[in-house]
Amino acid sequence: MEKENTIASPSNPNRRQFLRKASAAGASLLLPAMGTATRAFADLPQRGGKFVMGLGGGESTDSLDPAFASSLVTIQIVQIFGEKLFEVNASGSLDMRLAEDLSSDSAAITWRFKIRQGISFHDGRPLQPQDVAETLRRHSDRASQSGALGILSNIQDIRTEGSDVIVELDTGNADFPYLLTDYHLVIQPGGGREAPADGIGTGPYRLVEAMPGISYAFEKIDDYWDDSRGHFDQVEILVINDSTARNSALQAGQVHVTNQVNPSIARFLGRSNGVSVKSTTSRAHYTFVMQCDTAPFDNYDLRMALKLAVNREELVEKILHGHGAVGNDTPINNAYPLFDGSLSQRTFDPELAREHYERSGHDGSPIVLHASDAAFPGALDAAQLYQQTAMAAGIDIRIQREPSDGYFSEVWNRKPFCISRWGGRPVQDQMYSTAYLSDAEWNDTRFQNEEFDALLYDARAETNTERRTALYASMADILRDEGGLICPMFNNFVVGVRDNISGWEENGNSELMDGLAPHKCWFS
Repeated sequence: MEKENTIASPSNPNRRQFLRKASAAGASLLLPAMGTATRAFADLPQRGGKFVMGLGGGESTDSLDPAFASSLVTIQIVQIFGEKLFEVNASGSLDMRLAEDLSSDSAAITWRFKIRQGISFHDGRPLQPQDVAETLRRHSDRASQSGALGILSNIQDIRTEGSDVIVELDTGNADFPYLLTDYHLVIQPGGGREAPADGIGTGPYRLVEAMPGISYAFEKIDDYWDDSRGHFDQVEILVINDSTARNSALQAGQVHVTNQVNPSIARFLGRSNGVSVKSTTSRAHYTFVMQCDTAPFDNYDLRMALKLAVNREELVEKILHGHGAVGNDTPINNAYPLFDGSLSQRTFDPELAREHYERSGHDGSPIVLHASDAAFPGALDAAQLYQQTAMAAGIDIRIQREPSDGYFSEVWNRKPFCISRWGGRPVQDQMYSTAYLSDAEWNDTRFQNEEFDALLYDARAETNTERRTALYASMADILRDEGGLICPMFNNFVVGVRDNISGWEENGNSELMDGLAPHKCWFS
């Protein structure tokens, strides 16, 4: 059995040691104590069966190219067939996967990753360091339009040396290995340049059928390199975008796991025979997205008026039903390392919102908000609540209801004002680099701010925790006031799980155990 090695969380006080030599520390194998053999055997992973997931957030336009993974279903798929160099575990530490060791220079500019040997892709080709290097090159190439482009933008050179991949950055980045846990960065043969959407990776399950927007089927790899994972014989994803249908399938035992459980019915679903509801605190957040380069959202006062016209407490109460917390128009909450809680909380202020609205000179015509429950459970209800509170400030919002299918390919990152969601990231640099750096491919608010960018680059290279925390606080302040992000709430991951599923763990990095439910769970 391969041991999973860990590195300290970025919030670990022993950060200098992390920078000097970020090497693997062996994890211990826990053995059952005498007298608990029966209980221990029951808790051991059991092999076999077909694990069926009923997931919302899939579209007929979904691609299997990891560069374009954005819907909840594609994020899950690429992590079933593919693997990254590292993963972030539930405690926030780094687990070694395709890389078995790493190190950097003292400035965190030159990083060396030792690639694990004896691993094969699903088509039989052996994993080589060149595959890793080409994967990173492809996703750091603007032509790829990869969702990981922003976090790889400061790569200057990538080369191989024996079993190592060496990456040179233009500035130091103490969290660079954490950035490589991004779900887009599953390693593909030749970097995926020839056939990026063929679904070939090194994961425990091979893709055998793909019907975008309908279903996906996988089968276990017999010679998978890590026998602590991949306990099912088969895995199937059924795309069930209707929440009522998902819940019914879970209750009937037709699926074993569902995502996006509407918080409004979570407690009732949890009372169903054979069903448990898991609610995990997370970095995920729901958003109203304004594109700062498009009228009328290119006006500071109008953006501020729309931010002040949100009743965040009401949204948390009526949409999340206790499964989340109030947001503050930044994508960072106290779940992140180096979070500074001194930023004042923005509150609903219709009078001040009216003042900014009048100062903006807007002509009073309706402001169109594009919305769909594809964004998150209760998104349309959230839009209607927002419409009502904005009316108290004299702002007319018209809701444009959009089809669920194709929402994240045709509406998000295209329409100038829409509802969306973000899953959060392990570290602040990754979240900011993915969505708020001026040239990030997924800068959905079209936020362009040279001061913000400079602070981000400074924070990357800063190894002093106190100074780095201050830099992040300054970035949050700029983004909250100048940006096009309205972040009214941080949501828990609320999922339904059949009681015959064992091995479930709470992981706030992303839903469904950070995408690893098919890897780590088994039938009891």
